[in-house]
Amino acid sequence: MRKVPFSFELHPARSEHIAKQLPDRIARLVAAGPEFVSVTYGAGGSSQDASLDVLKHVIENHPGVRTMAHLTCVGSTVQHAHETVRTFMDAGVHSFLAVRGDLPVGAPEDAFPGDIRTAAELVQLIHAVQNERRPWREVAVPGTPGITVDRDGRERAAIAVAAFPNGHPSSRSWQQDIDTLLAKQAAGANLAICQMIFHAEDYFRMVDAARAAGVELPILPAITPVTTPAGLARNLELSGEQAPADFAVALEVEPTEAGRREIGIDFAAKLTERLIEGGAPGIHLYTRNMHEVPLAVLARVGLIDDARYAQLIAPEFTSEAQAIVGEPAS
Repeated sequence: MRKVPFSFELHPARSEHIAKQLPDRIARLVAAGPEFVSVTYGAGGSSQDASLDVLKHVIENHPGVRTMAHLTCVGSTVQHAHETVRTFMDAGVHSFLAVRGDLPVGAPEDAFPGDIRTAAELVQLIHAVQNERRPWREVAVPGTPGITVDRDGRERAAIAVAAFPNGHPSSRSWQQDIDTLLAKQAAGANLAICQMIFHAEDYFRMVDAARAAGVELPILPAITPVTTPAGLARNLELSGEQAPADFAVALEVEPTEAGRREIGIDFAAKLTERLIEGGAPGIHLYTRNMHEVPLAVLARVGLIDDARYAQLIAPEFTSEAQAIVGEPAS
């Protein structure tokens, strides 16, 4: 099977128990060789400090891994958003997932709280903050007309945005979703990450429509490996998606935890295979701060080899074990 990059999403720990386990889980995920690790950020800045703590941990303990901070703009002033972006950049974060965020419950669209109304505006603000911190000084590359780089070899901020295979809940039409993605690209976004999907064809249909409209940035499909009926129900509630009926029934009727785990891994692996075969440029995995199931999915489809997988899920993942794992082959 074609090898593609993969990435993981983490979120700040919601309990002391998970907080104690999170460094070990992050170490195992990072040792698998992800393209980047993103960390969620609550609407209105509700988890800014906790999110930054996780990002700092990754930067300080796993310096070879690119980190991506989630940013929302709903309810934010320009000044607050500016300060937040600068804080993340000062901590060493130079990749962002810029999203509008959910409106407060019951709030009408025409009474949008905050100064920044769209993800495209947030993308522009991130680029502006980077330029203010250290102005971008472009020079031409000899022999490559139209190509410029920073004189100091600095990387521009990588800014991802959200894409919705089955439409954003507040959009009025499919065309509005595509136009919104085009606006994000025009604002300077260079990557799109889909909302979690359960059907590969939903992703392919959206990508085809986006390409036909002029969207050129890479679009990553996102998968949440689900291993319990309650977990599936929660993910469907959050995403508004529909899971395949046979998958939902299989999880519901399976009496054992091990059996449900196998059903969830098998479903996610087959979905990943279909996406890769269809041309997806990479795979983004929502981990729910766990490592066993996401790593099992990657091993099942051959994105990490069996020897590495065995090390990554070993009961003791010491510094010696990490040294044995080593760096992934490029």
